[in-house]
Amino acid sequence: MKLQILVPQYHETDEIVKPLLDSIAVQQNVDMDDIGVIICNDGSDVYLSEELINSYPYEIRYYKEPHRGVSGTRNACLDHAKAEYIMFCDADDMFYNACGLWIIFREMDRGSFDTLVSSFVEETKDPDGNPVYVNHVMDSTFVHGKVHRRKYLIKNDIRWNEDLVIHEDSYFNCLAQKLTNNAKYCSTPFYLWRWRDDSVCRHDPKYLLKTYNNLIDSNSALVRELIARDHIEDAQFYITNMVFDAYYTMNKDEWVKQDNKEYRDSTERRFASYYSEFRKLFESVKKEVKSQVIMTIKNRMFGEGLFIEKVSFDDWISSVMSTYANI
Repeated sequence: MKLQILVPQYHETDEIVKPLLDSIAVQQNVDMDDIGVIICNDGSDVYLSEELINSYPYEIRYYKEPHRGVSGTRNACLDHAKAEYIMFCDADDMFYNACGLWIIFREMDRGSFDTLVSSFVEETKDPDGNPVYVNHVMDSTFVHGKVHRRKYLIKNDIRWNEDLVIHEDSYFNCLAQKLTNNAKYCSTPFYLWRWRDDSVCRHDPKYLLKTYNNLIDSNSALVRELIARDHIEDAQFYITNMVFDAYYTMNKDEWVKQDNKEYRDSTERRFASYYSEFRKLFESVKKEVKSQVIMTIKNRMFGEGLFIEKVSFDDWISSVMSTYANI
């Protein structure tokens, strides 16, 4: 089997999962015997029906696992996999078009790879509730649109960190990309991150405010793992990204507002701990690397509405560390 699609399932019902399975069934110019799906139930009492599982022209294996969270359940899916390549899909997403798997197999036929990173499409909504589709180019963190050679993951012990349940994607994906010289990029999107009204990360306007600490946790776990594997320059790069991302994020209007003070205080307290741990590595990063990271982040932040910083980087670091470093 060429490819198995690995899907964690918790409270997603037949109705929610069906679009993903349907989008696989309509794939063109591929042999269905080359495709398999593994779905692992994460200790939930919401089970997919046998009628759904048995209604497709490709192999679907369904496992009922103990509750381990999304990262642990993805690891369970990986442990059940046997195909040459695997990709992780969320249960409420789907393939963007009927040529998605053909695009993946074409990349395989052009030469084996350890990790394939593609652009992907996000379905969101405008203020009036109408669907809007956004193309994410050169993304390296989201789980969406990534394909991995299974034996590469096993050989290098690349697994999901089960301590991470929010913003967990970046740990796994960045690690998979940094431990190989055989990564590919595909500019043609084949994955659709679907909108779902009851998805917390999509409809809660304060989601990032509430979970930025988890983003720091994920980055911290990644940096520690890279250091343990003696990838010091990669660790320095991700530290630099985290430090400047936090700085520019704290300058955005929603973080400065008084009614969000509790989120800012909590985040800056967590950041102070992070900075204390990795300060020496950050300060040893070359100026040109920092400048490149700053330019990339500022360009992204400009698109998100940040036009000018309200406090300088040095003043912000000094304030955060003097306030929280010894707490």
